Amino acid sequence: MTEFCDDVIKLFPLRAIPDVIKLFRQQLNNREEEPDLTLLSIVTGLIEHSLTTKVLESSSSSASSHTNNNNNNVEGGKNATADPAGNFPVIRYDTVEGLYKRFKSVLAPIEKLLVKTTTDSKFASREIIKKVSDIIWNSLLRSSYKDRAHLQSLYSYLCGNKLDCFGVAFAVVAGCQMLGYRDVHLAISEDHVWVVFGKTGDETIEVTWHGKGAEDKRGQSVAPGIESQTWLYVAGNPVVCNRYMEVAAIVSAINPSLTATSACLEVADLQQQLLWLLYDMGHLKKYPMALGCLGELEEVEPTSGRKSCEELYNESVRSAQTFYRNHHVYPYTYQGGYYYRKNMYREAFASWADSSDVIRLYNYSRDDEEIYKEFLDIANELIPQVMKLESSGHSAKSILRDSSCFANLLRFYDGICKWEEGSQTPILHIGWAKPLVATIAKFDHDIRSQVIIKCADQEPQAQTGHQHGQENGGGKNGAEDSAHHHHNNNNITKADANVTNGGRTNGSTSVKGSSLPKSLEALVGKCGEKLLNPEFLLQGGGQPFTTEESAEASSDGEGISTTVDPDTLASNGKREKGALKGEQDAEAEKCPQIDKRNTSADDTEPKRPIIVLYSQKMKGLKDLLLTEKLNTNAISLQITAQSQVQVGGKKLRGCQISLGGGGSIGTTGGAITVNEGIDGNTRPKRARRE
Repeated sequence: MTEFCDDVIKLFPLRAIPDVIKLFRQQLNNREEEPDLTLLSIVTGLIEHSLTTKVLESSSSSASSHTNNNNNNVEGGKNATADPAGNFPVIRYDTVEGLYKRFKSVLAPIEKLLVKTTTDSKFASREIIKKVSDIIWNSLLRSSYKDRAHLQSLYSYLCGNKLDCFGVAFAVVAGCQMLGYRDVHLAISEDHVWVVFGKTGDETIEVTWHGKGAEDKRGQSVAPGIESQTWLYVAGNPVVCNRYMEVAAIVSAINPSLTATSACLEVADLQQQLLWLLYDMGHLKKYPMALGCLGELEEVEPTSGRKSCEELYNESVRSAQTFYRNHHVYPYTYQGGYYYRKNMYREAFASWADSSDVIRLYNYSRDDEEIYKEFLDIANELIPQVMKLESSGHSAKSILRDSSCFANLLRFYDGICKWEEGSQTPILHIGWAKPLVATIAKFDHDIRSQVIIKCADQEPQAQTGHQHGQENGGGKNGAEDSAHHHHNNNNITKADANVTNGGRTNGSTSVKGSSLPKSLEALVGKCGEKLLNPEFLLQGGGQPFTTEESAEASSDGEGISTTVDPDTLASNGKREKGALKGEQDAEAEKCPQIDKRNTSADDTEPKRPIIVLYSQKMKGLKDLLLTEKLNTNAISLQITAQSQVQVGGKKLRGCQISLGGGGSIGTTGGAITVNEGIDGNTRPKRARRE
């Protein structure tokens, strides 16, 4: 009895890439049956192995013995890169059928169990998925091979009992499909995979491991909680696949690499053509990583008559913004890497800043190693290299003369600092601080002073912002941000600041659940931007904020007085309604007035970029960054200081906001204290370890 229908059998043998395309098209266009994940994974894995792994194994006789025993019917191999046209393996039907039957026999114990229990349910249970996972997990080799390439397909499992993290999860889904369950699907984040199932697809289960260790959480659900709000689980915004998107996952997982610096062009060409097939059918629309993968392939070898790689990178960004609440980082790093390679450094800075705007929505955890290395590479390798190239000559078009690039640099580091806040593990050590200080020092004072820096409202959140994802994130890419002169990807315009978004308001006038009196709340909201008057805080009367600071604010283009009449503040913390309403109206009109001033001055002077800082560390650096002479030691100490803001309802550790001039403001709980006589360039005291 054959395992496949006649429409499939007649397509064999597969002698070239067009034959493989026909097989995939037949599976994707079949209206009667779902695409057979096992069949397609075996075929792609066999081709990838023959054109990549066998080339590497030719130099190691010890590693080639088991592949020769399992590939008697596969031709081609050793010189695939030397003459690709004549080395495409001939895939025969009996080879594929034999491997298909072998996978079916692996699942035989579960089939017998299902017959005995006589369950007629069309939907899989947690126990059945766990049993499939156990069978595959227990048959894997126990060795340190997990970081190697080419271990994602069922061919690798059937011929070598090796699978990587993605491969295990995919094998479980393919096994459940073979058992007749159509509700079991992959859920893919940017560095992890799990399974969703059930009548409504709301149930989740871990089926594989993550990281270098052998420990696993198989059988557990991805329950809402602190862990599920990390980048590893994209805060509940994974790519939940249907069968056609799972085919796209098979193709995206193809790895053309031979070594760290070389790849097999034949395998890359196959992957590229298969991705275009899926793209034309609309199956990549909700798959940002696959769009980014196709963009990289098009960058190396463009296809005539197709979209450019830049358009594909932009489409990947739009997909993440549209379908996943702008919670995916890699679309922006794909885009930024492309601009960097094309020497489009302004656009690269904007994309990297946008990626940092996404990462600030999360709390850092030790499972975020991959994305940590990505940001570390950008901060310590790519940005310093750009600075080195741009500072080698004196050009008016250099990014060192562009204030928007400086704004994007601050936005990039602000996102990383915010990512660190509330996390159990510090991120920013001296290795981060040195490149940051060196990069900032490349920008002259007249460029740095053009940036209008605002501080996000101080509120006892951190975790609230992460859980709701700050859903103002429809997001603009770097080019559009520049057009609107606002450089925060997840907070488009300040004009919309008081619009309720994602269950919370972005404005400063109302913080849900705030326990502070209105008067004190307004005072705290301003202390990140204005210099407090010590006489007022020491009950000596006078204005809450110094008049010098107000004068600087008006000359800086904000044009709004922030002084508060002390008569409106009573000792019990209440405020007259008229005064409070007047301040709210002034706050609401703040940014529109800035925009109007910029518009009216458009003919005489360039518009100044506006950024909003969210992290306490970068807020503390606000004044230091704009001084004529940079205090590099103070900046380094502030960046490497232990994060001082904790999550949720926990007490805030003495949150030092360095003002660079006359002192520092420490907010502890709800009280406000001023430490006079402390130089703004001295290192803040670290919190005592408990």
